[in-house]
Amino acid sequence: MSRRPDERGMASVALTMLLPVLFTFVWVAMGAAMYHFGATSAQAAAQTAASAAAVEGGTSKACEQAAARFIASLGDALSDVTVTCRRTATTASATITGATLSLVPGWSPTVTQTVAVAVEKVS
Repeated sequence: MSRRPDERGMASVALTMLLPVLFTFVWVAMGAAMYHFGATSAQAAAQTAASAAAVEGGTSKACEQAAARFIASLGDALSDVTVTCRRTATTASATITGATLSLVPGWSPTVTQTVAVAVEKVS
């Protein structure tokens, strides 16, 4: 099977046009995955912290300590993390704010996740 002379080099032209689009798609997908991983990590840290504060006799200090332990176990998924814990008579809440990983140098997207749970009461 032979090609016509005017089709020579068409694969190179098509590849030259398609590869930047493909690389951009992969780059955006990786960035979205890294953001999602950071948001999910912050959500899990907030859930762990709020649960520590919600147990009978739990405190805001226990909430902050649980969040710090969980965030330390994450590695570099979140940086510049701020933990805010609140405990009332009926609810315990934890808010985690941090910067996620990024493919763009100098830009760190920020995520904030809040979890509120009911305080346990023995009746």
